[in-house]
Amino acid sequence: MNKLLQPIQLGDLTLNNRVAMAPITRARSGADGVPVALNAAYYAQRASAGLIITEATNVSPNSAAFELAPGIYNDAQVAGWSRVTEQVHAAGGKLFMQLWHSGRVSSYALLKGAAPLSPSGLNDDLGLLQVYGALQNGTYSRIYASPSRAMSNEEVRLAIAEFRAGAANAKRAGLDGVEIHAANGYLVQQFLSPLVNQRSDEFGGSVENRARFLRLIIEAVLEVFPPSHIGVRISPFAAYNNATDPNAAETYAYVARMLDEYGVGYIHGADTNAWGGVADMPKILDIIRSNYKGTLIANAGLTPETAERLIASGKADLVAFGRQYVSNPDLVARIAAGGPYNEPDPFSFYGGTERGYIDYPTLG
Repeated sequence: MNKLLQPIQLGDLTLNNRVAMAPITRARSGADGVPVALNAAYYAQRASAGLIITEATNVSPNSAAFELAPGIYNDAQVAGWSRVTEQVHAAGGKLFMQLWHSGRVSSYALLKGAAPLSPSGLNDDLGLLQVYGALQNGTYSRIYASPSRAMSNEEVRLAIAEFRAGAANAKRAGLDGVEIHAANGYLVQQFLSPLVNQRSDEFGGSVENRARFLRLIIEAVLEVFPPSHIGVRISPFAAYNNATDPNAAETYAYVARMLDEYGVGYIHGADTNAWGGVADMPKILDIIRSNYKGTLIANAGLTPETAERLIASGKADLVAFGRQYVSNPDLVARIAAGGPYNEPDPFSFYGGTERGYIDYPTLG
């Protein structure tokens, strides 16, 4: 039997297979980040995944790297996500929400004129930050990042509270758990990076201090969900959004041990450099496995064949697919059948309506 298709326990949750749907930003929410019927249909189509991790979902109106991304900080957004959850559960799926704060990766154009927030207000690399908006003609396009300002200690603690509130709202909306987005150069990884984070208070300097932001987020979310219903996504070597770390192995070994201490349900190791041809996944898996005893999800642009080998080797427990889930809503059935697989249309990745979102054919 294909090991990818074997069930696995995640705490008290039984996942039907080891195929996870990665958090894939699609920028198709309604006004004010409220999920709509189209979003519910999209996720329900993919409910055969062992675990769906939602697209990155803003915990705060101060977070906006992608226009038309969803939020989870007001009642209308909770109601929208409730409709998504109901349809996914009705189709037999399990759903975790990825909680997101983009930090400095934003623009005043998406923040109603406000400056993005960051650990230290460093702005000499704005051209490397990936911010996207919907143009008036309907095209979705990259826009220029705006200079950020350093967060006060009070604002740091407010952001931690926003993650807790986001988790509470996700629970109200019926989701099975949450994933803390500590990857891809967004706010949590900005705090972990000694280059982006040059604070001199309790949140900067040593690895213990730089990890304090994530530690306090975990402790806050643990007030809402049990540890097995909490995941954390990390990308230790990611160049994306430039929150890099010259001592990444040391930093993320500490992070993995910290997450093991709290007993979080899984660590989601993302090799975001893989699409550029650099394979960092072996190093990422080694860092996590050497310091963390829980469930490990790998995400690195893997094919079903390479994912099967990774699971069979014991180096990962689940594999999260991103682009394959964009174009193959019935990915689990296609893996079972040995293919074929639809190719994704990159021109419909972000923004738009049904085309390239819910109209990919299934095997049936």
